[in-house]
Amino acid sequence: MPLDRLSAAWREQYVQDATSSERAGSVSECVFCELLADGVSESSGIIEVTHSSFMILNAFPYGSGHVLVLPQRHVQSLEELTDDEAIDYFALLRRSVAVLKKVYSPDGLNVGFNLGRAAGAGIPQHLHGHILPRWNGDTNFMTTLGETRILPESLSSTWSKVSAVVNGPDFDPAAN
Repeated sequence: MPLDRLSAAWREQYVQDATSSERAGSVSECVFCELLADGVSESSGIIEVTHSSFMILNAFPYGSGHVLVLPQRHVQSLEELTDDEAIDYFALLRRSVAVLKKVYSPDGLNVGFNLGRAAGAGIPQHLHGHILPRWNGDTNFMTTLGETRILPESLSSTWSKVSAVVNGPDFDPAAN
């Protein structure tokens, strides 16, 4: 079977420029830090803030319920977290999984990190983990061939649903 090759040589300069500017430390203000300053609100997308971490909607979700968990402190890597920050971070990550299970009843979840631009991080300057509810059969040709994602709900609806559970009096993450 022949191997098809698709050339995107026009991206070479973009990749070189992005890599060299990041290595040189010349990056603009951090969108996550700016949003954190706005606090919990639908407009910021922030759903919950703990003593050293926060949960926020992904502004460009792969599917309904796609959230990010970030440390409040501006760090790039897991190993930069203090022990206290790491404990708080992973507790919020775990709680976020439980919240999304309660809100969406998915068949599964993707939980992951893209550490560095080469690994797929869109904003590599501020560590963030992705949590994405998944359902059997939720992949289709639109993403693969049409370069389009179909989202059945608005970010406003996602924020309202997830925030209601996070702030609900009866939510017990251990019960899920």
